[in-house]
Amino acid sequence: MTTPSKFRNVPKTAQNRLLIKGGKIVNADRMFVADIYIEDGIIRQVGENLITPGGAKQIDAKGKLIMPGGIDTHTHFEMPFMGTRSIDDFYHGTKAALAGGTTMIIDHCLPQKGQSLLEAYEDWSARASERACCDYSFHVGITWWSDEVKKEIEVLCKEKGINSFKMFMAYKGVFMLDDDEIYQAMCILKEQGALALMHAENGNLINECCKKMLALGITGPEGHELSRPEEVEEEATTRAIVIANQAQCPLYIVHVMSKSAANAISKARREGKVVFGEPIAASLGVDGSHYWDKDWKHAAAYVMGPPLRPDVTTPGYLMDLLANGDLHLTGTDNCTFNPDQKALGRDDFTKIPNGVNGVEDRMSIIWEKGVYTGKMDPCRFVAVTSTNAAKIFNFYPKKGVIQVGSDADLVIWDPNATRTISKDTHHHAVTMNIFEGMVCHGVPLITISNGRIVWEDEQLHVTQGAGRFVSRPVHAPEAYAKILIRDKVRVPVGVDREAYDGPVWNSANAPANSVSKAAPKQTQNQDRTATRHGHRDLHASGFSLSEMGPRYKGNQVDDNVKSKVGHKVLAPPGGQSSITF
Repeated sequence: MTTPSKFRNVPKTAQNRLLIKGGKIVNADRMFVADIYIEDGIIRQVGENLITPGGAKQIDAKGKLIMPGGIDTHTHFEMPFMGTRSIDDFYHGTKAALAGGTTMIIDHCLPQKGQSLLEAYEDWSARASERACCDYSFHVGITWWSDEVKKEIEVLCKEKGINSFKMFMAYKGVFMLDDDEIYQAMCILKEQGALALMHAENGNLINECCKKMLALGITGPEGHELSRPEEVEEEATTRAIVIANQAQCPLYIVHVMSKSAANAISKARREGKVVFGEPIAASLGVDGSHYWDKDWKHAAAYVMGPPLRPDVTTPGYLMDLLANGDLHLTGTDNCTFNPDQKALGRDDFTKIPNGVNGVEDRMSIIWEKGVYTGKMDPCRFVAVTSTNAAKIFNFYPKKGVIQVGSDADLVIWDPNATRTISKDTHHHAVTMNIFEGMVCHGVPLITISNGRIVWEDEQLHVTQGAGRFVSRPVHAPEAYAKILIRDKVRVPVGVDREAYDGPVWNSANAPANSVSKAAPKQTQNQDRTATRHGHRDLHASGFSLSEMGPRYKGNQVDDNVKSKVGHKVLAPPGGQSSITF
């Protein structure tokens, strides 16, 4: 059931009273059995044998898990891109999120080159405010660089509640920045206390590799992966880490798709660099072998950037790193296009709109591939689907935890139930699903957003525009705590020494004849005739004392010594000799 926006007349904060009894609460740090009382969209009490006002709706959660609602850190709803617009708008995208147990999304506001960041922000904000069914925030893209952009970053940080900015090393001519621009942008973000997000692929190499593939006659979806191999993601990831470290700006690598890029992040963290890695539902749930499927429509559905990797062990490898702390949280890069939109690239893979689904299925995918397989426990699941996002983007403990005073964004989870993912039952606007047919253990039974039940008994009860913008202050402790200390203790210090007071070379004082600019004089041997074999006559010496100037006058230092008829070597090394020269 959905209330259209034109008919709604509801407050942004729900007035419902809910009492959830008997469930096991799962936070990132511990699990415990307790009841939860919710009023006016806020968690008011947590504990056993609660004394609560009457009139609250009771929910029996015995045998179930109660977790913080999911936070998807990476969506692209109704985004103009590659000649079209992503089909999931803020309404369809957020209601799909709620059906899957996600109660907040962070979308990407991406200005066109030359467009004001503030203008783009106001446009995205107006559309989200009108349509979003759950809470939301924005990352703002830095797609070009100028003094005006610097000023607008400051305004967005100080006045608009934005603390994260996205840059691209790929999509040359559209979003891509050069390294010097990235460095300058990161320095400004560091000054403001914001977080730098990076799409890490080598755009120049991709541009050339695309030309190569097309020249070879490879025009299908497989060309997408072949032109963006794993090493271009690894190289750009490493380069982004180096630039961020030089700017002393915390870095967040979006959609980590490969083993080598993940390893680069893990290595950098071991070296003490402040960098976070975000694998997504797609890179954790499926692989890139689909690009070689005989069905063009099927193969094109998986086209995204960076591409999924054909190494079938990649999803499990990324999940291992996520489970053990080398990677930190999960998004989806939900940017969906229907088959007719993907068909813009039917004859040229470079024109296939990049993007896949995931916002509805992310929680189930992570549970299936992580918890059900024994790679992570439920607490780690909460950390990578909710808590870490709230901390890194600085709205914890408002969200990301179940405790008194936090927003009542919850999901009641049945770890024993199963569901089969299908395009026929999902709640997206897109008509394809890259996880089609996957059976997942772990199902969201009830989703609560701002204290209101929005998903129950496999039915949605959402209101367009009920979602609220979440403002995020700068200097998130999770990102900046170490950096602010380093700013104090690692200040570069010059060497205190006596000033140099010796001579300094000056080209104006150099001898006039120290460097001759005249053409070299041609000697006689330079025009000697060649031997009959066509080679230079080595017996014809080019040495002439007369040509060395009047100082030598053709004489040698031993001309006054009388020459001898011969020399006898009396005792050469190795034995005697009577040889006479």
